[in-house]
Amino acid sequence: MGLFDKLIFNQVKRRELVLQQEGPGVEAVAKKIKLRPFITISRESGSGGTPIAKLVAKKLQFKFYNKKLINLIANKTKKRKALIESLDEKERGMVEDIVQSFFNPDYVAGETYFKHLCRITMTLARKGNCVILGRGANFITSDYGGLHVRIVAPFLVRAGYTAQYEGYTIYEARERMQQFDKERKDFIKEYFGKDPSNANYYDLVINTAELKPEIAAEVILTAFKKKFPDWKKYR
Repeated sequence: MGLFDKLIFNQVKRRELVLQQEGPGVEAVAKKIKLRPFITISRESGSGGTPIAKLVAKKLQFKFYNKKLINLIANKTKKRKALIESLDEKERGMVEDIVQSFFNPDYVAGETYFKHLCRITMTLARKGNCVILGRGANFITSDYGGLHVRIVAPFLVRAGYTAQYEGYTIYEARERMQQFDKERKDFIKEYFGKDPSNANYYDLVINTAELKPEIAAEVILTAFKKKFPDWKKYR
């Protein structure tokens, strides 16, 4: 089993991924990896996580991965992008996987999606110089260092942002936020057994109730440069 397989096993042991042969422990393997600077950003829906992540990536001249990550997985699994998007950050039941894979040859089981997600995310983290948004990236890359950030805001503030910037009524915005937040929490709980709202899983938690995206981005940049003072030498 290769390097990534051992690391994936560490991250998804709840998912019953089995090591094919014995070898060095995961921690010993992780120490052999040359860590490079990168940032993961988790966010509550409507909190401004996406524009903040884009700003941080732009200011650092890092690559930004959000929908790009889905495209990479789609290419890896050789499946249509629409099918991969239907899986993204959503819980998939075992029964649905079995039924769909039997009747639909194009169906990508949640387990397959998740294994590819782990491989690609860890590859990006190993290369460094990138900002990865969502998809439990902070849990996947926990052996790689990085700066892990969570963007939050009070529910009504987030609903106001969503209605203002995405053109929904306040009621539509609230419904969409509740749906997206549930899907994301279910995804993290199913595949990592964690609660993404737990601040202990992040280096930095930013409340955007009173902070504009530009200010929040500057806070992240300051924390990043403190954690990786020699980050420029990896560019």
